[in-house]
Amino acid sequence: MSAASLYPVRPEVLANTLTDEATYKAMYQQSVVNPDGFWREQAKRLDWIKPFTTVKQTSFDDHHVDIKWFADGTLNVSYNCLDRHLAERGDQIAIIWEGDDPAESRNITYRELHEQVCKFANALRGQDVHRGDVVTIYMPMVPEAVVA
Repeated sequence: MSAASLYPVRPEVLANTLTDEATYKAMYQQSVVNPDGFWREQAKRLDWIKPFTTVKQTSFDDHHVDIKWFADGTLNVSYNCLDRHLAERGDQIAIIWEGDDPAESRNITYRELHEQVCKFANALRGQDVHRGDVVTIYMPMVPEAVVA
């Protein structure tokens, strides 16, 4: 086995990162020392339909392990991942996809992704799928998997 190699981050890449090593280490430390406070703060980055009051509920009984995060809150994942970004980022790239064949690649904007999600949602409604129904979709790692 060979020794591990260290590859420094190029300055132009580092300039465009959302965090640095020191920030990451501080956040990690906070997540270990005060996990409820850490995750409560991170959850503020999401738009909640009904705000949560409890960060986590855990049970590690011998016969029953149960972990619930933000159980009394309600959010819309599609809204948080897509809809709320349309006004500012509609024409920006949301997905960069490259297939197994290097010649296969696609860039999808937030607006294009939103249109595809809406079409898919309408197709489900057309199949009599309603809120709360369970649907299983088995797909390869393609952009349409994000839509679904």
